[in-house]
Amino acid sequence: MTPSLQGAHVLVTGAAGFVGAALSQRLLAEGARVTGCDNLNTYYDPALKQARLDGLLGRPGFAFHRVELAERDALGALWREARPDHVVHLAAQAGVRYSIDNPRAYAASNLDGFLEVLEAARETPVKHLVYASSSSVYGANTKVPFSEKDAVEQPVSLYAATKRANELMAQTYAHLYRIPATGLRFFTVYGPMGRPDMAYWGFTKALFSGAPINVFNHGNVWRDFTFIDEIVEAIARLTPRPPAEADEPGRVAPETPHRIFNIGNDTPVKVDEFLGILERLTGRTANRRDLPMQPGDVERTWADVSALRTAIGFAPRTTLEEGLGRFVQWYREYHQIR
Repeated sequence: MTPSLQGAHVLVTGAAGFVGAALSQRLLAEGARVTGCDNLNTYYDPALKQARLDGLLGRPGFAFHRVELAERDALGALWREARPDHVVHLAAQAGVRYSIDNPRAYAASNLDGFLEVLEAARETPVKHLVYASSSSVYGANTKVPFSEKDAVEQPVSLYAATKRANELMAQTYAHLYRIPATGLRFFTVYGPMGRPDMAYWGFTKALFSGAPINVFNHGNVWRDFTFIDEIVEAIARLTPRPPAEADEPGRVAPETPHRIFNIGNDTPVKVDEFLGILERLTGRTANRRDLPMQPGDVERTWADVSALRTAIGFAPRTTLEEGLGRFVQWYREYHQIR
């Protein structure tokens, strides 16, 4: 029998974020009660975060709290009051390039903030802690596709290092305190109401405005793009399935209730092809500026999703053409572009 979240209470951190808001919508539709929290920072336009949040506020079963995770005890107090069944931790300082210029923001949010999540889970146990990691942990790895069993000892950005640290922290707390935890390595999530700092958004904006588009490594970069609806589907299926068996897929160590899964499309696409799709969808021609590889970037990402498929009977499969089509349609409507 497939586990259900109907009637469950789920705490979602980063609920005004791209994935957090979409997941909250899905959980409410499934009959769960959702407590969301977010700090609504200004890393990108807060109006977009508020627009996502506006789609949740007032819905039966949803409550929102503005919380700064790195402030000691702030999350713990909310956690003790809410007493959720499950927690999906998505709040983080995102962005590879931003981490080069603003490293302390990543230490505060991704390290201190995650420590508060783990401490809250230790003090007030939950059935399952699901948390966001990233494909960036694979860093300078050249073997593809990337497998959860690969060594991940060569991060090329501080953002990647903080996400790998999160995995190690979760492993430690799962070992010491038996906290059932699952880490999710997201591969380039995109779609409607997405993040303005991502390439698909920046390229689309530039195509409509005629601005130059920086194409790094002269377009010789491959990304495993994953559509938002399929990220949400995978999280919704995994959340009511905490680690249970020593030999289950994704298990880091047999004796510890902690798993890690890739969530990607298993179909890397070259940036040149990706830009070509956007040109067709927008009806515009790129004002292209070819540049060398950016510091902190990697040449290729590619997810092996066999463990995820075995665990939940599902893996992303939306084509980039279909997913970008839905994004461009939303972008036109949001920005009132004819």
